[in-house]
Amino acid sequence: MTENASTGLPADLFTTIDHVGIAVPDLDEAIAFYAQAFGVQSVHEETNEEQGVREAMLAVGDGETRIQLLAPLTPESTIAKFIGRSGPGLQQLAFRVADVEAVSATLRERGLRLLYDTPKRGTADSRVNFVHPKDAGGVLVELVQPAATAH
Repeated sequence: MTENASTGLPADLFTTIDHVGIAVPDLDEAIAFYAQAFGVQSVHEETNEEQGVREAMLAVGDGETRIQLLAPLTPESTIAKFIGRSGPGLQQLAFRVADVEAVSATLRERGLRLLYDTPKRGTADSRVNFVHPKDAGGVLVELVQPAATAH
């Protein structure tokens, strides 16, 4: 790992921005809007019962960076609560990592709280964890370790 000259801490925890998550009340309507307004197409859709969402990944540019649309499966889901509290819109910023457990451990050492003790299953069998928004300037930061066959 390379070091940040000003902090002395590893500078390469993240490999890239993986995606930006947007909470939407209706996934099909949102997919159609993004296709018509911005010309971005859905390249992956799935239902994640554990997370309580129906989701779509939209490819931007060369497809490496994506927009994730998240619609609630139930009124009790985290996304439904987010929409109820904040309305539809930007819900999270996701960074791609090589090893979600190692990055989670490093961030905990730096005093940040993570939402899960161990990573959970994310989109396309990725492994994910989240930094608590209160520890990241109000932003829900997701850590994404893609499945070996992803991206």
